[in-house]
Amino acid sequence: MFTGIVKQLGDIVAVESQDAGTRLTLRALGPGVGAKRGDSVCVNGVCLTACADAAPEAGVHLVFDVIAQTLQVSTLGGLAVGDQVNLEPALCVGEPLGGHLVQGHVDGVGAVDHVQTDPGNWRVRVRLPEGPDAADLRAAMVPKGSVTIDGVSLTLAGVGDDWIEVALIPETLEKTTLGVAQVGTRVNLEADVLTKAVVRVAGCRAREGADVQADAGGEPTSTAALLLTSGWGGGK
Repeated sequence: MFTGIVKQLGDIVAVESQDAGTRLTLRALGPGVGAKRGDSVCVNGVCLTACADAAPEAGVHLVFDVIAQTLQVSTLGGLAVGDQVNLEPALCVGEPLGGHLVQGHVDGVGAVDHVQTDPGNWRVRVRLPEGPDAADLRAAMVPKGSVTIDGVSLTLAGVGDDWIEVALIPETLEKTTLGVAQVGTRVNLEADVLTKAVVRVAGCRAREGADVQADAGGEPTSTAALLLTSGWGGGK
């Protein structure tokens, strides 16, 4: 479990193809992110397991094996030597929960389609993925709710049918890769786990209601309609 507060940036120093996927080797650009073999580290929003020991000092190398499934559903498959990534070690009991609960399980990949570079109101708009597999992700985008973009915990400043927008403070621009995000940049998205649970339960209730209404000859109720009548999305 993570909190979406990036502790350090890292450089990709090696990308090696393997039978089971890809081995990524990273160099942390400062202290704060060390790992023992078997530890979990969030890399650009993806929970990975370290496959070698690494001490928490500048210049340390972190090594991860990334399976084909993870490469397909995240942006990690497009990483190359020299790319920078956001790093966060696993949250320990008793540590401050500075962002929100982050699992490191990517729900979809979006693409930046607008960057407003006003220093006093820096905003990034991300186009959400399309298709039925992304329906739960889109439903979980709630105004003023939480979202994780490339491992960074952010508050949704704007929500549309197929896009979201976040406002970035100077600290985020300086300490994460979002400061150099450009139109076309692909990013990993993870919806808030609590919101996802509500959406999933509401979807089950909607399907149950649709079955009952269909038996009675009525019109089915959509998940979106059920969420709206329950008070979700009222600020949109």
